[in-house]
Amino acid sequence: MSETINILLAEDERTLAMIIKDTLDGQGFHVTVAGDGEEALQLYATQRPDVLVADVMMPKLDGYELVRRIRKTDQQTPVIFLTARSAVNDVVHGFEMGANDYLKKPFGMQELIVRIKALLGRAWTVTQQPPETLAEVTRFTIGQYLFDAVVQRLTHVPTGTRTELSYRESEILHRLCLHPNEVVTSQSLLLELWGDDSFFNNKSLHVFITKLRHRIAQDPSLRIVNVRGIGYKLITAD
Repeated sequence: MSETINILLAEDERTLAMIIKDTLDGQGFHVTVAGDGEEALQLYATQRPDVLVADVMMPKLDGYELVRRIRKTDQQTPVIFLTARSAVNDVVHGFEMGANDYLKKPFGMQELIVRIKALLGRAWTVTQQPPETLAEVTRFTIGQYLFDAVVQRLTHVPTGTRTELSYRESEILHRLCLHPNEVVTSQSLLLELWGDDSFFNNKSLHVFITKLRHRIAQDPSLRIVNVRGIGYKLITAD
């Protein structure tokens, strides 16, 4: 990927498109705007952007069909859908077409920027070793879920259900995802997140583990097990 992050923005609302472009350009990105799906497909073919940000409802070619065609030859380029539609079926369809993320209108520009940065080079399954330092990985596929530690969100892909995690829930799950099928010690979690490994903090940690078990309960292939006297392990089907 080039030093400048190239973004293809497919958005038919011209005023919104210009606001997004001006904001992202001001943050050091390079944004090319397409006013409809057909133009976006042509620009994608010639420019091969680092990220595609696409509105769902566009003339000539909607966002779903645009991404479906792109995914025939490109499974890697991150895609974020922008849409006013938030029904579960719409979200699920977006992921099925190959989207990596889904942002509901209206949205904050900072949230869009955070999600773009989180997607770039950080969409790894828990069994992959990324080229960067392991601790820098913030986005994971675990079973039926997508977990984004930056925005503290867990998405159940089959249903499109999004769960906002608390800071400690997200940090605990992040550490478990970095070491799938391996024991993460209670002491390391307590010292890093609570500052000490006292008895009462250990009880608090157990409460957060219980909450996370409920969060991932829709996928029976995932478990967080207690390794007695040592710590916890995220068991995956992989």
